[in-house]
Amino acid sequence: MTTIAERLALAQHRIAQAAGKCSRQAADITLLAVSKTKPATDIEAAYAAGQRCFGENYVQEGQQKILDLAPRYPDIEWHFIGPLQSNKSRPVAELFQWMHTIDRSKIAQRLNEQRPAAIPPLNVCIQINVSGETSKSGITSEAEMLSLAHEISQLPRLTLRGLMTIPSAEEGEKLIAEFQQMQQLYARLQQEFPPIDTLSMGMSHDLELAVEHGATMVRIGSAIFGARDYSQKPA
Repeated sequence: MTTIAERLALAQHRIAQAAGKCSRQAADITLLAVSKTKPATDIEAAYAAGQRCFGENYVQEGQQKILDLAPRYPDIEWHFIGPLQSNKSRPVAELFQWMHTIDRSKIAQRLNEQRPAAIPPLNVCIQINVSGETSKSGITSEAEMLSLAHEISQLPRLTLRGLMTIPSAEEGEKLIAEFQQMQQLYARLQQEFPPIDTLSMGMSHDLELAVEHGATMVRIGSAIFGARDYSQKPA
């Protein structure tokens, strides 16, 4: 049975290979280790292997892990990558460095108001529902994206970094078309906001295709930590 360190190294190798095939630098692509539902000991194992960026989907679970691990590992960069209810925004604003799933101005405003002035602004991405599935969060049009981006740009405790998406689970032409659409939206956003530098897309099963279409951050969970147990879903 392989270790977390071995699986992490394999994920990094996949990224490097994918980058090389499209004349990109692997160093320009961040591996975000998705540790949701996994114990803190798994995060520590990945940390020992050199991983520093971790993604959490659930507010209470992520909050507890940060409170437990941050004193010992202050250089971990914590990313919130799940859907966020406005009444649970404060822990994200206070504890995380990144928030990937902003899809409405109310959430952006609350995070801005709750982000402590003593720490750097919260890095945020706008979530795009590129597949159009009603079960997924995210905005669905370029006009909405630009409108929300302009609102975020006026909030001093937030820093707009780019876009995030969860595409279709299926493979083939539909997935390729969705990645192409995200590439176009990202380019459009960069026209309006040149500092934009993050396109968060691609997971364990499709990271190569995501890298080919310009992803700068891939979110890898099961390929590093193994299958997840959702029998006791955290809050």
